[in-house]
Amino acid sequence: MDETEFWEIVDSTREAADGDPEDHADLLVERLVRLDPDSVLDFARHFEARYNRAYRWDLWGAAAVLLGRAGDDAFDYFRCWLIGQGREVFEGAVQDPDGLADLLDDFDEELDGDGEELGYAADEAYEQLTGAVAPDLGLPPQAAKPAGTPFDVEDDAVLADRFPALWDRFGAD
Repeated sequence: MDETEFWEIVDSTREAADGDPEDHADLLVERLVRLDPDSVLDFARHFEARYNRAYRWDLWGAAAVLLGRAGDDAFDYFRCWLIGQGREVFEGAVQDPDGLADLLDDFDEELDGDGEELGYAADEAYEQLTGAVAPDLGLPPQAAKPAGTPFDVEDDAVLADRFPALWDRFGAD
């Protein structure tokens, strides 16, 4: 599976789910079980590589603005959700997290930002296809610490300064 096919699967299932992350995960599993196990593992590798790539302080700060706060688990689920938003939003956010202010049509804290189930979709599909747990994907493990320069993701003043567009649109209550 190449990168284009990976993103096509992400996009088509998100669109069919009307943006609901839980429905998106269910539809993603349904789509993946129509593939062969090796293709499901390829999908999982693409997902995991992007998940690890998004382990960055600046994206954690953007998540904190959007979610109102973002602990370790919330940031993990946010990264899954970000991948689920598709290539344009994901790549745009990686290049400029503050640019999410322009990339997102809207953001509902109750519905958006938590894509935990998306992170398990490939594993679930693989298990349905084979009856076995997915093997190690052969990717380097996630870094011990996020990439970039650490900053206080719980300090509103720091977040407003680092992410002015995102803060103005989604953070300032």
